[in-house]
Amino acid sequence: MAVKPVFDRQEGKMAIAQRAENDVQLKEDAAAKILRHAGLLSNQLQQLRTRMYPPRSEKALRSFLTNEVSKLTSIPDSTLKLMSSEGRGPTPGRLENNHRVYTLAQINELRELFAKQKPAEALRFLPRRRPGEHLQVLAIANFKGGSAKTTTCVHLAHYLALHGYRVLTLDLDPQASLSAMFGAQPEIDVGANETIYAALRYDDAERRPIKDIIRKTYFDGVDLVPGNLEVMEYEHETPRVLANKSSSGAIFFERLKLALADVEQDYDVVILDTPPSLGFLTLSAIYAATSMVITVHPAMLDVASMSQFLLMMGDLISVLNESGAQLDQDFIRYLVTRHDPNDAPQSQVVAMLRHMFGTDVLLPTAIESTAVEAAGLAKRSIYELEMGQIGRDTHKRAREAVDSVNEAIIRLINDSWGRT
Repeated sequence: MAVKPVFDRQEGKMAIAQRAENDVQLKEDAAAKILRHAGLLSNQLQQLRTRMYPPRSEKALRSFLTNEVSKLTSIPDSTLKLMSSEGRGPTPGRLENNHRVYTLAQINELRELFAKQKPAEALRFLPRRRPGEHLQVLAIANFKGGSAKTTTCVHLAHYLALHGYRVLTLDLDPQASLSAMFGAQPEIDVGANETIYAALRYDDAERRPIKDIIRKTYFDGVDLVPGNLEVMEYEHETPRVLANKSSSGAIFFERLKLALADVEQDYDVVILDTPPSLGFLTLSAIYAATSMVITVHPAMLDVASMSQFLLMMGDLISVLNESGAQLDQDFIRYLVTRHDPNDAPQSQVVAMLRHMFGTDVLLPTAIESTAVEAAGLAKRSIYELEMGQIGRDTHKRAREAVDSVNEAIIRLINDSWGRT
């Protein structure tokens, strides 16, 4: 009798093992399978994170060359070099080619130094809000996933910080993509009672002041309230409280606004990354917001989805009004995202939106870019990439497009403050 080769026997064992595993999986109910898959994926993500960021490392922001510092601060390049030579102001680092570089914290030192030296031009160097200018709370909203809400939040926060504003970002999305972009892995680095839920929850014993859950980030000038699945507790708890009328204190839609009032003096702009739904958190964000940007991808399915979003939001705002909640927003604008200007159907959709909504559609659009996508894969914004990491022309086009969007939003913010 012929003896079967060893590899045949091994393949047979593997096939038996695979069948056994399949049998186990067939016996799993849906909940068990979902939990098993969630565990597998979470472990894999943690392994990838450990390889990208070793356990003791923290995400860090690159340094900036003097010509970049000059563009950001309007301080001439020659002045920066002279100050460095004379030992005035923060001491820049040196690259291997001896070029001077500054950290963002040092750039902010320069801003404060020049604002003091030239008080008549202080606003140019340090554009923080002045007495009488209200805290600007900007909600980035749309209940359809993939409309680039988080990308918009991150790039706006970074742009504002680079130009001297004090920014607080709130991750209201249980998916916590914004937190991940700032280096906080939601299921590992964010513990119980460390999300915005801690400041909104109804039980007085466990509720925490928002100051206790705000974290400094590696990006000087940007603080973060992180998110994870815990924020969904607010969606589950609020209906029970409303049904039982068991809550003391503020009603659900007021709680976020009241929490932000405790840190009003510490920031110029608060950015709310809302969840892709019209739940209690989104309604709270809309009520707390002094302005809103609705992101929309220029495709008919997305526009149809946005139509439903607006109808539902209108109905819910009417309900809030009946409860005595008056919305007082400086501006509401639509931002076209993931836009390919060479795509004819997209151009038709953009033209339709501009025809219907006029100047309520921001003129600059967030151009679809491989540079932004590449940065996002590395959990970075376009502002964190250095020249040479991607093609120069690709980087330049993406940076100009993102800058244009953020500049348009800053103009609206300055208008709301009465600045000319």
